[in-house]
Amino acid sequence: MINVSKLKKGLVIDHIAAGSGYRIFRQLKLDELNDVVILMRNVPSQKMGKKDVIKIENHINLDLEVLGLIDPHATINVIDNGNRTKKIRLALPKRVEGILKCKNPRCITQYEKVDAPVFYLANEENKTYRCSYCDSPTQFVEGDLG
Repeated sequence: MINVSKLKKGLVIDHIAAGSGYRIFRQLKLDELNDVVILMRNVPSQKMGKKDVIKIENHINLDLEVLGLIDPHATINVIDNGNRTKKIRLALPKRVEGILKCKNPRCITQYEKVDAPVFYLANEENKTYRCSYCDSPTQFVEGDLG
């Protein structure tokens, strides 16, 4: 068994669905940090069977919209002096800006430059959002984030 030491200060992204950790790691550009970052995959979990965990040895600003879209069941633990001082439970964001792309070929966002199109959550179960310009439904697919 691999033993990873306890953080004194930093963030732990926990309860990531097994297999989504690398996608989160890549999307948050954690490979570009100069801090210690550990991605653990397929960690045994009583609750989930298997899960992924990311530990970051520093406090950084995380894009909670992107995290919530990729894995709304993940949690973020803020660690100070070796103890958890705050726990953030993620959820699907009700509003996302500049992340999704409208699927309607007639939408103005398809042929004119719109800096950050806004989408509103329409259906939580299938991660469907509605475009603020044309009201067309757009379903979030993992590959949409690149």
